[in-house]
Amino acid sequence: MYSVRVIDTRFWQESPLFLRSLPRGSLLHGPAVWSVRERLSLNALTHILEQQDGCNTLPLLWKFLQREPELRLVRYLPDILMLQRDLVKKFQNSPDLTVGTIRQFLQGQATGGSEWYKRHIDIFLRTWNQLRQSLANNGTEIRLLPDYCERDLDMESSLEVLVPRRQGLGLCSTALVSYLIRLHNDMVYAMDKHTGEDTRYTVSTADLCELHVIHYDVERDILPLVLSHCQYSVERGGKGALAEYDLPKIQQQLLTGFLQGKPRITLHGIPTLVNRHDIFKDVRAKVQQEPLPSLTVSSMTGLLGDFSEVCEALEAVELSLGFLATTPADPHMQLGTYLQDTLYVCVPAHTLKALSRCSLKHAVALWQLLSSLKSEGMLHLKRDPFVGVSDEYKQPLGEEQRKQLIGFLVKGGARGFTLEMHEFLQLKLKGLRDEDIFRPDWGLRDDTLLPYIEEKGMDPSPDVEQFFPESILLSILLSQIVEAWRVCVEYQKERNYK
Repeated sequence: MYSVRVIDTRFWQESPLFLRSLPRGSLLHGPAVWSVRERLSLNALTHILEQQDGCNTLPLLWKFLQREPELRLVRYLPDILMLQRDLVKKFQNSPDLTVGTIRQFLQGQATGGSEWYKRHIDIFLRTWNQLRQSLANNGTEIRLLPDYCERDLDMESSLEVLVPRRQGLGLCSTALVSYLIRLHNDMVYAMDKHTGEDTRYTVSTADLCELHVIHYDVERDILPLVLSHCQYSVERGGKGALAEYDLPKIQQQLLTGFLQGKPRITLHGIPTLVNRHDIFKDVRAKVQQEPLPSLTVSSMTGLLGDFSEVCEALEAVELSLGFLATTPADPHMQLGTYLQDTLYVCVPAHTLKALSRCSLKHAVALWQLLSSLKSEGMLHLKRDPFVGVSDEYKQPLGEEQRKQLIGFLVKGGARGFTLEMHEFLQLKLKGLRDEDIFRPDWGLRDDTLLPYIEEKGMDPSPDVEQFFPESILLSILLSQIVEAWRVCVEYQKERNYK
């Protein structure tokens, strides 16, 4: 019988001459010789399922096949997160260094490190290029500019696309991870609906590994599974073979082999290169912000008495702020509702109850309060909350300065001033390399805090002007800000115990 050469060469190039040269009774004139069995593919299986109303009868298999071209990319999520964490660590204290192209970045790495980066960057680029249209049309809560998704990324693309941020090109990296997490979680939700169970097993992006994500290879895992449930039968008259698939068994093995036991992935711990000052500015532009009412401050402080609860609440608020900086939302929506129903974030019940006392319009003020409470907790645990702040800003207060400061604290209402001092320490002095930007010999009030508050577009708190007049704060310098904050915190703690 003629070999592949007959089909590939003689048939396609010389078929008229070849066929006329054959005897009329030759078996090669029979249609069975020229029939080609359709190669098994997931597209073909989808077509078969569609013909059998699989959308209604086998919804889990149907959803898997509909999402499969993108779902296969979820297995790269741990590698992409690993790359993001490394880049955030590398640029955390030098965000302005994320310049140049990806190729230039690789050329600047040591030989061993360059290979690691190249492998992980290749994974990122391939995944982005396959999902960019979906990110543009069906993306997550993060809205990307159309220009970001217009073309494939390559080694000549800006390094900024790899470094996860809440603004600019860094949104590409953040949006990609968020979309992959949603793909994974959507299939977990579909599995729960199919089985009638409720997956309470969750894992944060900080702890995610390969075992946690939906992971398979189409050629090695899925197609052999399908073939193992395929029966061939000969058509009447021996004209060919018919393939019949046991679709319910395929769905069941897909469930038990690749979906069951997978956790829901939370957004906690998602790597982000943060410039909080810019984030707060973006949040204020998109969602109207207001100070926290005094009663809310008191209740939050009481409800979140444990240090770990404060940290959980702060992490949830920081996550919310990152998304609010990119997407407008209703200022009056409860923060707890936003976390659960919009971001699908799992927050411990006690923490969620506390956060639900606040609305999105309080998000920035809530961060200010919780971050200060966290530092106060670290102080109580004998840990330094201001690692990264130069010793030039940790100079002691004189005995007379301390007495005068406590004397004015007795009048009450110092919480606002304490919060502003703490925010300035966290956002402006932590990681500061050039002390000439904020000179230690500046006055704490007129040269530092008042201009900082005005820069935010806010009116100074009455605490700053009423309870800390020039007679006191002109004598306290920026070099003493850490010690002044400690005195305020210790006084408030003692007053609360009385």
